[in-house]
Amino acid sequence: MSHTEMFNQALAALIPQAHRMGITAVELAPGRAVCAVPIEGNGNHFGTMYAGVLFTVAEVLGGAICLPSFDLAKFYPVVKDVKIDFRKPARTGIRSTATLDAETIARVAAEAEELGKSTFLLEAELTDADGVVVATTVGTYQLRAHVPAIRT
Repeated sequence: MSHTEMFNQALAALIPQAHRMGITAVELAPGRAVCAVPIEGNGNHFGTMYAGVLFTVAEVLGGAICLPSFDLAKFYPVVKDVKIDFRKPARTGIRSTATLDAETIARVAAEAEELGKSTFLLEAELTDADGVVVATTVGTYQLRAHVPAIRT
């Protein structure tokens, strides 16, 4: 099963609201995540995409990019902060895209291995069907080690 298929299945189970919005991963590779969301069912009272949907399709990139970039059997991602800049009204489906360079991936993996956690910034761009940037985000995410179960 591909990373994209795994993410889309996990999203349905772990973040059902995002799944109900129709958010899907369309491309996942080490250091790159692209998600999409349709306009249908995600509009607001004046015919554009609801701001919360735009935020969500950007925020899920933090988890999406971790799937192909880090060992999720040992670590899991959490969001610490996301700032969004709404630039233009979104009247079509949206693609959100984020990348991490190889140096950042190596640093985060090494720090998480050594310290049990590592923080990284993730910038995203949200574009409409014509390629117009409708929003940008900067998120602070953390990769954390799974805590071993305590056996009694």
